[in-house]
Amino acid sequence: MDRAELRALQATVRDRYTVDPAKAAVPLAAEGDWRDDGITTTLHTWSGITRAGLHPATGGDGLDACSGDMLVEAVLACAGVTLRSVATAMDLEVRSAHLTARSTFDARGTLGIDRTVPVGIGPIDVVAELDCDADDATLARLAASAERYCVVGQSLSSPVRIEVRRTPARPS
Repeated sequence: MDRAELRALQATVRDRYTVDPAKAAVPLAAEGDWRDDGITTTLHTWSGITRAGLHPATGGDGLDACSGDMLVEAVLACAGVTLRSVATAMDLEVRSAHLTARSTFDARGTLGIDRTVPVGIGPIDVVAELDCDADDATLARLAASAERYCVVGQSLSSPVRIEVRRTPARPS
């Protein structure tokens, strides 16, 4: 896809959101349950069922997906799509790209061993190695724009709210 095709693809939705900003509020949702044994949650994803469980560093056996890995993957997916979209809009010719995302977490925090250790993963570093002819200033502009427009990355600045409630009583 080139710059003109991207602009044409997005023109209709841009116009719609300009005329009616309320239509730009896009609902997202995820669903899961505890159908499987063990300390797991079964998720209904767009590509099928995924069972998430404890990371081996917190007692898991490594057979289930780790939510921390899934978060890093979500950041990389969003950053990658955003980078590619912005590069296309900037009319950069990229012959190939290799993307990585890395982070760490200190298991002592999530296991409650040391209350001074933060719970959660540390900063996520995304590196995009691009085969292109762009100069350093252009690459820096690309990175800054991708950071600004990466929905998942920007969402990490807001904590998740968790509510627990009883299932409504069922009629007898």
